[in-house]
Amino acid sequence: MAGYKLAKVETDARGNVDVAHLREMVDERTAGLMLTNPSTLGLFDEHIEEIARIFHEVGALLYYDGANLNAVCGISRPGDMGFDIVHINLHKTFSQPHGGGGPGGGPIVVRDKLEPFLPVPAVVEDGDRFRLDYDRPKSIGKVRGFTGPFGVFVRSYAYIRSYGPRLREMSEIAVLNANYLLARLREAYDLPYDRLCDARVRARARARSKREHGVSALDVAKRLMDYGFHPPTIYFPLVVPEALDDRADGDRRRRRRSTSSPTRCWQSRERPRRIRDASRGAARAPGEAARRGARREARDREVRLRGASGPRCKSAEPRQLEAQKGA
Repeated sequence: MAGYKLAKVETDARGNVDVAHLREMVDERTAGLMLTNPSTLGLFDEHIEEIARIFHEVGALLYYDGANLNAVCGISRPGDMGFDIVHINLHKTFSQPHGGGGPGGGPIVVRDKLEPFLPVPAVVEDGDRFRLDYDRPKSIGKVRGFTGPFGVFVRSYAYIRSYGPRLREMSEIAVLNANYLLARLREAYDLPYDRLCDARVRARARARSKREHGVSALDVAKRLMDYGFHPPTIYFPLVVPEALDDRADGDRRRRRRSTSSPTRCWQSRERPRRIRDASRGAARAPGEAARRGARREARDREVRLRGASGPRCKSAEPRQLEAQKGA
C-alpha cells in the first residue's frame, strides 16, 4: 500500500514483541506498527512503552487494534501506552453482536495531531446544536458510508452509559473468567506461553495427538459439535462460547472440550479413528444427509441467480434476490 510493504516481527520467549528484532527493522522509512494489546494470545505486552519510543523516535505511528479492549477498560488506556490511532471493536467489547448477528462497528479515535486529517464532514458542536463541518483543508476527504452503522453506535453508547465507572468491573470479570478457563484446560492442552492471560485464552491440542494418533485440533473441534457444543475457532485463536454465562456453564463446556483428558484425550489415544471419521462426516445424526443436500441445493440455486441476467433474474423470488445482494 502506497509503496510500503508489511514486515513480520518475531515474538520473544514470553509472548511479547521481540524488541531486539524490532529495533533492527525500524528506521526513518518505517510508517508504523499495528498492535493488539493484550495480544491475540491474550497477553499484555510487557514492553509496550519501549515499543512506542522506538517508533516515535523515527516519526512513525502506533496503531491500536482494539480487539481485546474488554480486558483493560478502566484499567489502562491505549493513549497512555503511546498509541496514536485506536479502532474500537464494538462487537467484542461493547455489546454489539459478532458475525451473523452483526453488523459490527469500528469507531476510530486519534491524537490531536492527526485530527485535521480525519474525513469530512466532521460533527462539531455549535452553541447548543451540532452541525456538519466540511471546512477542513487537510482532510483526506469524504469516504463512503462516512456516518457508519449509526444504530450500532447508539447501542454501544447506551451500553457504556449504563455501565459507567463499572466498565472496570466488566474487564476484571472478563480477565477472571479467561484465567479460570486457562487453569481448567492447563492439564489437557499445551499452552504456548505459561502466563496469566487477559480476557482471551489460547491453548493448542497436544502435538503428540497429531503425531502419534493422527488426530488434529480440527478433528477435536468438529468432534465437539457431535456433543452439541460450539467449538473454539481454531484457525484464528478465539474461544468464544457466546461468553461464560456462569461458572457452572463454563465448567460444562470445559468438560466437553477436554473432559480433563479422559474423554477427548482418551479418545484421541484409544479411538483416534472415531474422532477423525466423525470430523470428516462418517458418523452423522439421522437426517443430516438430507439437510446437507438441501443446503447444497440452496447454494447451487443462489450461484445460478448470481450468474443470471435479464428476464431470468427478474423472475426470481424477492427473498432470493435479497440473498443475491448479500443481505
